Amino acid sequence: MKITPEAARHMLLAAQGLLTPPGAPAGKADVLAAIRRMGALQIDTIHIVARSPYLVLWARLGQYEPAWLDELLAEGALFEYWAHAACFLPVEDYRLFRRRMLSQRVEQDSAYQWARAHPEATEAALARVRAEGPLRVADFDGKGGGGGWWDHKPAKTALECLFDLGHLMIARRERFHRVYDLSERVLPGWDDADTPGADAVRRELLLRGVRALGVAPARWVHDYYRQKDKRACMAELAKLAEAGALLSVEVEGWGEPALVHPDNLGLLEQAAAGALTPTVTTLLSPFDPVVWDRERAHELFGFFYRIEVYTPAAKRAYGYFTLPILHRGRLVGRLDPKAHRAEGIFEVKAVHLEPGVQPDDELVAGLAGALRGCAAWHGTPEVIVGKSDPPELAGALQRALG
Repeated sequence: MKITPEAARHMLLAAQGLLTPPGAPAGKADVLAAIRRMGALQIDTIHIVARSPYLVLWARLGQYEPAWLDELLAEGALFEYWAHAACFLPVEDYRLFRRRMLSQRVEQDSAYQWARAHPEATEAALARVRAEGPLRVADFDGKGGGGGWWDHKPAKTALECLFDLGHLMIARRERFHRVYDLSERVLPGWDDADTPGADAVRRELLLRGVRALGVAPARWVHDYYRQKDKRACMAELAKLAEAGALLSVEVEGWGEPALVHPDNLGLLEQAAAGALTPTVTTLLSPFDPVVWDRERAHELFGFFYRIEVYTPAAKRAYGYFTLPILHRGRLVGRLDPKAHRAEGIFEVKAVHLEPGVQPDDELVAGLAGALRGCAAWHGTPEVIVGKSDPPELAGALQRALG
């Protein structure tokens, strides 16, 4: 079967739940379903607008209650661990990531090395959690000296290492701060004898990555769950395709085969028939699965994106925490927002369209609707638009917003 690059983009968006707007109002079950569909929900703490995991869900669900994500973690339907990066993950996938935890208990691992080099801090942190129950970093005394990039206090570094190695889990979050507890108390029924082997885990995560991407060349897949051995992943994907566990398709102009999970066969047939029609206009987090692989976003959408949080203000091209604009299947631009919660204002400092994208009535109406919805969800209903490129877009947006 052969499809166009446009159809490949539409398959990704359909697989990610971003092809058409949400229907009925979302409930807590929809939050869990969206995370299962993506496979992983990346965590980031920047709070210029809603923190990234909540924003990723809003793009798919519309007006929903952010507290549902916190509740699902506290109830044990989700857990936290390293996937693409630090992520919320469905608890049924714990068995896959338990292998990753156990595999880090070796001399070469940095968390293991730190714990071995600082036994008093590590054992003291673990003993306190065991004796007192769930604890936050703030419950420990100390400052600095823990080593690493951020030079955290030793207790925080110890807690993080114990988390990385699977001795602790995140029981819940309080004001988005992690609350650590013993793994056996968070998941009391777990038995390490049920942990799959490394090869089985690699295979399963590759299959899930292909499914989440809709259609993808093999070289894109290993990064979805940040599997380190790309060569082994490529070899395994070839075996899966040869065995029929994955479908091989041709995408015009790609010059290499693309893979499709059998669960997405219906999407593939619709894509080939031109029957997948994207109608969503929304704002994406920089850490949304659609754009978290910057090279993939550039290849698939022709959209070059770089987060400028760590770029000096004078050198920023677009803004501190710009959000890509998804409009009817294309990434058409980005905007630099800030939610002023106390004042009830959602400020768009700047909005930039991609070269060649025209601010026609359809785009203006769609973007105004997305801004209106995002602002209302933030509790900042007044939207103020600053500068724009092209210049006439700002005025047109402000008028559309009313």
